[in-house]
Amino acid sequence: MGEIKCRLAVLLAEKNMRLKDLSAKVNISETNLSLLKTGKAKAIRFSTLMTICNALDCQPGDLLVYEGKFPSRKQPPLPHLKSNSSRQLES
Repeated sequence: MGEIKCRLAVLLAEKNMRLKDLSAKVNISETNLSLLKTGKAKAIRFSTLMTICNALDCQPGDLLVYEGKFPSRKQPPLPHLKSNSSRQLES
């Protein structure tokens, strides 16, 4: 099973921004942003995610990524297709 990782440190580096700057811009404490950055946060509100994405000009998928193996799913078998080659077209 995999886990969801936060790429906040990577995005901050790409934007040449410090955690302190982001904190001031989004009005979220440095402590809470640090929990996200270090991967110690257990949850994030959609409103917080939206605020951070707006400030960093990114999509949620840029900030949060799934790492690991997806569980295998059994696919239903494809239905047997009958051939219509015995039918002749009438003109």
